[in-house]
Amino acid sequence: MTIEECLRVPKPEQVNHPSHYGGEANPYEAIKVIEAHDLNFKLGNVVKYVLRAGKKGDALQDLEKAKWYLEREINNLKHKP
Repeated sequence: MTIEECLRVPKPEQVNHPSHYGGEANPYEAIKVIEAHDLNFKLGNVVKYVLRAGKKGDALQDLEKAKWYLEREINNLKHKP
């Protein structure tokens, strides 16, 4: 093993149950909540961005994204025949 390999810090998991979405052991991990409530794409993203707000970057940006998806869902329901 080289010195570089010894000094390499493992990257945190970013695909399967990443910590910013709650992690695998968390019963309230975003995907588990979304699936348990059978949420559509827009509402699932609202939950996702609210649950991760501030854990992967800018909390305000995450909440703005959640708001955008929620407003889009509300507008779709208002204009539904």
